[in-house]
Amino acid sequence: MQRFACPACGRRAYFHSLSCPCGHDLYFDPARALMLNAAPPCPNRGPIACNWIAGDLGAFCASCALSQVVPDLSAGNNIQLLNRAERAKRWVLANVAKWNWFTASDPGPRPRFLMLSEDMGGRVQQITMGHMGGEITINVTEADELIRLQRRQELGEQYRSMVGHFRHELAHFFFDRLAVSPNFLPGFRALFGDERADYGLALQTYYAAPPDRTNVFITPYAGAHPHEDWAETVAHLLHLVDMTDSFVSTGLSMPDLPEGFDAYAADDTEALLDIAARVAIAVNDINRALDNADLYPFVLTTPMRQKIGFAHRWLKNHLAEGA
Repeated sequence: MQRFACPACGRRAYFHSLSCPCGHDLYFDPARALMLNAAPPCPNRGPIACNWIAGDLGAFCASCALSQVVPDLSAGNNIQLLNRAERAKRWVLANVAKWNWFTASDPGPRPRFLMLSEDMGGRVQQITMGHMGGEITINVTEADELIRLQRRQELGEQYRSMVGHFRHELAHFFFDRLAVSPNFLPGFRALFGDERADYGLALQTYYAAPPDRTNVFITPYAGAHPHEDWAETVAHLLHLVDMTDSFVSTGLSMPDLPEGFDAYAADDTEALLDIAARVAIAVNDINRALDNADLYPFVLTTPMRQKIGFAHRWLKNHLAEGA
């Protein structure tokens, strides 16, 4: 994520900032990817601290408008959970907009988000995150860090975040968009397998005995089904690109990092992954100095890199492919 500045004073402004210490309000314009001091606010600016500018005629912003369902905000701490979940969604949407997903130049359909909470105000409902027919279900309860940590430990995962959830579920939506191109599925099946395999049976088999093929799948869950392999691969592609872009935007440098390197503009996936790996190792070293967990605790094998390369080419060039 790039750095932003307050137009009035030039101080650094953070992506979610509502105001600057100089006293001016801040509004994010996603179409131009910059901060403004005055603009029509999203109607959710007050309720959930959304700092994006309103849509046409004062409608919800480009992010909030995609949330078709929200939880009962009078129940429990749902308003705080939705606030955190929507922050993660805005971050991810701003990232993928750099590859022209859901921008004014993108004529394709948009996802519809069902932002649900387990707290129904006196009763608890079970929520399964997922994607179906353009609808993405997100469990905002996991915006609670303690709950998310508990579930990460129960599932034996190395990494679990709200940003990761959005990237994973959007990947399923991207698949449906990309699959309309006649060139996509042959290449996909050669690398990921046949996505027409029975999904329910594949998940049953996975949970009964997770595959031990860590050199092929970027996470264990990626081995459950080709659809999940794709979603995990795309999520990690987005992690790596945004991590590298954020590193460069802070003004940091390191050996062999080209001056002014733009991770989102890069076409050479191998070079991009080499740089991202060096960034990850450097930040991991810093985290270890503070006795913190590694920022990116994964090793990219050749099969993983090939899958990431395929995803990178298609996500970056989807408009040229008519997807």
